[in-house]
Amino acid sequence: MSNHNWLMIPALIIPAALPAPACAVQYLTLEQAQQALFPWAAQFVRADVLITQEMKQRIEKSSGVRVRNTMQQVWRAGGGGKELGWFVLDEVIGKHEFITYAVALLPDGTVKGIDILDYRETHGSQIKNEKWRAQFVGKREGDAFRLDEDIKNISGATLSCNNITNGVKRIVATYREVMK
Repeated sequence: MSNHNWLMIPALIIPAALPAPACAVQYLTLEQAQQALFPWAAQFVRADVLITQEMKQRIEKSSGVRVRNTMQQVWRAGGGGKELGWFVLDEVIGKHEFITYAVALLPDGTVKGIDILDYRETHGSQIKNEKWRAQFVGKREGDAFRLDEDIKNISGATLSCNNITNGVKRIVATYREVMK
């Protein structure tokens, strides 16, 4: 046995202690997400919402979710002379990195769908699964948004599932408190 065998211990321990490398995947561009969520829309008109301190307090009280940004990126979707709904672009933290996602709301604030644009984590990308995202369709003001109850969790993606669920809940509250 060599006197240098003790050097192998740090070599085995140090890589396990380092954070896993991030893995960024862009699933959709902004335009692709808009067309995926509103395929019949002929136009998207930018209608960003500036969130004041008062609005922030109302949204947080209503949703129970913290509002991080004072500007919410929003587009009005239209086609054939009528308003089709709202396209809202947002970000939530996954485990370590941001997840960029979009929520499509019908004119009455009902969730039409959600989609994931950018995912930057090494684990949890299962939230891109269409069946998981479909759980949000039809959700509206007053509905529960509870992970493991009305929104199923995905093993290995708990933080991403929880944060997307809270993000959609916050977007619905933003519609109710500010955009309606």
